[in-house]
Amino acid sequence: MSSDGKRRALVTGGAGFVGSHLVDGLLAAGWAVRVLDDLSTGDERNLASASDRIEFIRGSVCDEQDTKRAMQDIEVVFHEAAVPSVPKSVAHPLLTNRVNLGGTLCVLETARHAGVRRVVFAASSSAYGDTEVLPKVETLPASPRSPYALQKYTSEVYCELYFRLYGLETVALRYFNIFGPRQNPNSDYAAVIPSFVAAAIAGKPPVIYGDGEQTRDFTYVDNAVAANLAAADAPDAPGHVINIAAGERTSLNELWSGIQKLVGVDFEAEYADKRAGDVKDSLADLTRAKELLKYEPSIDLVEGLRRTIQSLK
Repeated sequence: MSSDGKRRALVTGGAGFVGSHLVDGLLAAGWAVRVLDDLSTGDERNLASASDRIEFIRGSVCDEQDTKRAMQDIEVVFHEAAVPSVPKSVAHPLLTNRVNLGGTLCVLETARHAGVRRVVFAASSSAYGDTEVLPKVETLPASPRSPYALQKYTSEVYCELYFRLYGLETVALRYFNIFGPRQNPNSDYAAVIPSFVAAAIAGKPPVIYGDGEQTRDFTYVDNAVAANLAAADAPDAPGHVINIAAGERTSLNELWSGIQKLVGVDFEAEYADKRAGDVKDSLADLTRAKELLKYEPSIDLVEGLRRTIQSLK
């Protein structure tokens, strides 16, 4: 509790895309919020509307002193900090491992000694790999196809270990293709929706890697925020991995067609070779999320795309 009686949360990577939305959600729910971010991929402008209501620490999850300072008097840590890119992990496995796995271990170990009650970890559906079984249920064996997927999966295993071994409450939320405002469309490693939306607005053809028939369970960011807020207190969630998604799959060709309609343009995409580490199909089973978190995705793909397009315009 803070001096004003509010519950205290730390959001690592809180200046990033999902992290900054989570900060907004926590403030709206009455939490006192601290952010730890080294701004390597995050942007302080994402926190502009909240800057006078949060405590911001510029530092790294890989640095024990930074994490120690950030976790003083914290009840729940929401661990969003990562290098969130499959292609970047393929190009730079050592760098991404240091942040995605080493940073998670540093967060867990610091949280254990700081008396934090619970750590909610941003895991990734990439852990499932290219299994043909759909929908993807949490009991499926992991089959990582990229360093990023392996780093996120191993972090999940560490989370469960810290719960079983040390009694630190941990919940791993396996995100499926989160999208929404503040997602960077300009990076070489940009996610598909901001890339497609930026292309449509600019009147340029987007690049689709592969034949475009690969499918994804695109999940609007507000749904992920609601899942995190629920995961902070859900009594039976600790020790579990939980899918967070929309529970629907859309091909990249269908996605591009839908974005064109919403933006009001009509032109063909360009196609390029499939990228290393990409999976063919993705669709989440949400049974466990509904049971443990009472999770129901409230914003569908079309409404999410409308809001994303509006923000990028």
